[in-house]
Amino acid sequence: MEISQPQTDAVDLLADFWVELATDQRQYGSRLLAVENRQAVAETIVRHIVSDGVLVASEDDEMLGFVMYTLKDGRYVQDEQTGVIVNLYVRAGSRNRGVGSKLLAAAETELAELGAETVSLEVLAANDDARRFYRRHDYRPHRLELTKSMENDTHSKGGD
Repeated sequence: MEISQPQTDAVDLLADFWVELATDQRQYGSRLLAVENRQAVAETIVRHIVSDGVLVASEDDEMLGFVMYTLKDGRYVQDEQTGVIVNLYVRAGSRNRGVGSKLLAAAETELAELGAETVSLEVLAANDDARRFYRRHDYRPHRLELTKSMENDTHSKGGD
């Protein structure tokens, strides 16, 4: 298996992978619409390729998965430089073969070389497999996002 930086001619395939990822994440409560966001994601992937923020895993000229990453930038000064794993995806037929682990390790190495002292990522709370995978790689909860549906028994948008 080879981990490498893709060229821009891989954008369509990587966008297809992202659509598969987003579609799969719907079962865990993701609100992202997969197909409807494909074009925006393709543009994001191009920017990450140009800035060396994407790695792919390939074997026998077949792409098995990808990881997108970046340094966190923001308005607030922090005491540590944080790297962010934006997306990590391994095709269903290539899972449980160490592909995700190798992609994650390679992205962490790249982020460390860019000055990251901490790496963060988001996982849907209901995605037990993903949470278990990241725990095995020493990721621990840092922040929690809480959500509330506005359509329930005590409050509705109808104004009753």
